[in-house]
Amino acid sequence: MDLGKYLARIGFTGPAEPSLEVLRRLHTCHLLSVPFEDLTVHSGGRVQLDLPLLYDKIVNHRRGGFCYENNSLFRWMLTKLGFQVTILSGQVKNRFTGCYGPPFDHFILLVELEGRRWLCDVGFGVPGFSVPLSLDTEDPQEQGHRVYRIRKDLEMHFVEWQEEENRVDGDWKEIYKFTLEHRSLEDFQKMCQYHQASPSSIFFCKSLCTVLRPDGRLTYIGHRLITTTFPTEENGHVVETITELKNEEIPGVLKEKFGIVLNSTLIAKDEKITPPQITY
Repeated sequence: MDLGKYLARIGFTGPAEPSLEVLRRLHTCHLLSVPFEDLTVHSGGRVQLDLPLLYDKIVNHRRGGFCYENNSLFRWMLTKLGFQVTILSGQVKNRFTGCYGPPFDHFILLVELEGRRWLCDVGFGVPGFSVPLSLDTEDPQEQGHRVYRIRKDLEMHFVEWQEEENRVDGDWKEIYKFTLEHRSLEDFQKMCQYHQASPSSIFFCKSLCTVLRPDGRLTYIGHRLITTTFPTEENGHVVETITELKNEEIPGVLKEKFGIVLNSTLIAKDEKITPPQITY
């Protein structure tokens, strides 16, 4: 890994010593620069969990990836900078089916720093958090127009969120659950292949690409481009604009909006996800 090249890829400048301030900035910079996407799956390729390949894809070719890719590379960078990082396994609650994914469904990171524990995740789309969440409290943690919390139930931890307009009625929505058992990159190989071939996986059923922006989020899915603007003082609500795309328009949108140029033809896909036969 060329640390300088990686940091330039995510737009990070200044000293990069292991501190909470640096960790928070690295986390946000990655999300603002590296898309969460599965376009390899829909353009004739296969994702392989090999760190040099992930570095080449995301840094040299300025692509993105899903959780196994983004968080693997982010962990590699953090360890090179001197952070103490542990891999954890999560299970995402699918917003389309309402079901949790199988074990090793999601790759997340625990960073221990100055006696405190932080959950890092630069490999999640909506409604992922932009800065690390504290694992040492179950209190709400506010980030812009959203509030997050990590609720513990026996050995299981649940990441939950609220949008600003839902805070009055206290409606918490679950994002994913995880334990603190240490994992390795190799543990996720089987599920990485599952997500590229299963009709119960969003990554198989939908071609997608999304990236955080300072004022909102930009998302491509199937034949749609969705521009999301976060609430402001003038407008206290999330504003979403949808643009329908033709097949021939998609490559230009990916290049112009996300900086992504694919080597092979993308087959746009937006199919219904099949609920898994086994629930977790």
